Amino acid sequence: MLHLRLITPAEKTDEVVRLIETTVGTAHLVVLPAAARNPVGDVVMCDVAREAGDELIGGLRRLGLDETGSIAVEDIDLTLSRRADKAEEEAPGEAADAVLWEGLADATHEESTLSITYVAFITLATMIAACGVVLDNAILIVGAMAVGPEFGPLAGFSTALVQRRPRLALRSLTALLVGFAVAMTATVGFTYFMDGVGLFTKIQLEAGRPNTNFIYRPDAFSFVVAVLAGIAGMLSLTSAKSGALVGVAISVTTIPAAANAAVAFTYTEYRQASGSTIQLLLNLVGIVLAATLTLLAQKYFWKRQRQAA
Repeated sequence: MLHLRLITPAEKTDEVVRLIETTVGTAHLVVLPAAARNPVGDVVMCDVAREAGDELIGGLRRLGLDETGSIAVEDIDLTLSRRADKAEEEAPGEAADAVLWEGLADATHEESTLSITYVAFITLATMIAACGVVLDNAILIVGAMAVGPEFGPLAGFSTALVQRRPRLALRSLTALLVGFAVAMTATVGFTYFMDGVGLFTKIQLEAGRPNTNFIYRPDAFSFVVAVLAGIAGMLSLTSAKSGALVGVAISVTTIPAAANAAVAFTYTEYRQASGSTIQLLLNLVGIVLAATLTLLAQKYFWKRQRQAA
């Protein structure tokens, strides 16, 4: 279930309470008159089944509560209540299939914002992957995949397409392009440094590299895996099963491809650089396409499920 804490102007409290009481799947309604100080107003709290959460939040926004008061939502890990059990039974659909669109937009907004931390993570991940490709070390490649934060902007871009939010789409695209540009440029400098101290050599890059040569040899499976990862990643976000994102991160070769392209460009190994770039683009396009179609499918089937209930 979800817990909602609302701050509402006194003149709107009755409307808010009425909306909560008429929404199927709500429980544990509490009203604290004049309890809020900033902004001034009443505090209203309630629990709502996840499958009814989007409808209730949408109704609260239509009342203007996000402008005149506050809407705070958090997941409840454990609720021991017969009334809560009844609310979940009454709510149409299944909690695991419900998509909280406002929550998804908020989560992807945070993950797709160009920040120093985001740039630092994607740069460090690319440098780790550079070590992996030169040393032909699969463990370093996996580690770099896990560190890379690029799925956030990809998910944000897909969400923006489905919700038709051009500002979020531009923000996500900017974070993605600038992040990779900075990371690859920094990795070129990192490669020159490592070569200067004798830790990287062109001979290592041009060797057979049985563990990592797939990075600059894209094929049909590259796109297939990216599509599957995009579906799994978006499902993990919409169902709040964030643990699956780790598996998504280490199943696609975006960061390793960017790293291999940067290192290969440094050593004028343009065949590897072009192959790695194609690998990177295949993964990015596959993830965005799959994530967008997944959201559209979830939106369609959830609407059908609600209509049938």
